[in-house]
Amino acid sequence: MAKAPKPRKKRVSPAEQARVEEIFHRFLALSDDPRTELNYASPYELVTAVALSAQATDVSVNKATTRLFAVADTPQKMLALGEEGLIPFIASIGLFRTKAKNVIATAAILMEQHGGEVPLEREALMALPGVGRKTASVVLNELRIEPAIAVDTHVFRVSHRLKLSAGKTPDQVEADLMAIVPEPYLTRAHHWLILHGRYTCVARRPKCEDCPIDDLCPSKSLFVGR
Repeated sequence: MAKAPKPRKKRVSPAEQARVEEIFHRFLALSDDPRTELNYASPYELVTAVALSAQATDVSVNKATTRLFAVADTPQKMLALGEEGLIPFIASIGLFRTKAKNVIATAAILMEQHGGEVPLEREALMALPGVGRKTASVVLNELRIEPAIAVDTHVFRVSHRLKLSAGKTPDQVEADLMAIVPEPYLTRAHHWLILHGRYTCVARRPKCEDCPIDDLCPSKSLFVGR
């Protein structure tokens, strides 16, 4: 089973080290405790929300889970709801039938093998239906249990534009980020990069004029004046 890349040092010049340090120092100044935009009140709700968020927006998941968690906020209650009872709550989310099967199967495993509690170890999390390495990384990092950088489309894009990574796959980008991000920022880098990509360094036309790190971005000249 694949394991998350462990933090390691990457050989970079002193100037590059200073640039990377300044990037994350500025992110810290903007938000010292960034969190997921998914709504949750417990590890179980977090695991469920993250699993539902695959190929869906956080906004759409929050709309669904606001109603869902009001009636099924524990594995026991989710099992009582059942797959057919769950579907109406999440039908507005992409791949809802597959996700419904996984959520109910996960609830069953949690009740049968973990006493109704979410195991907060990577291997145990990844053994749950629909919970891959990315979901496990999000959960463990959000709960400040294990530094991890789950690479979604936002993190992938921002990392390349900032020249933090030239990796061609999410796993390669993750390994590069874990190597280059200063250790004090590792548990928060994931959220900073996602939020930066979601609201400022957007895909089609990044908002360089509003960017707090525009002077540190090697890609700025590609977009300014377009």
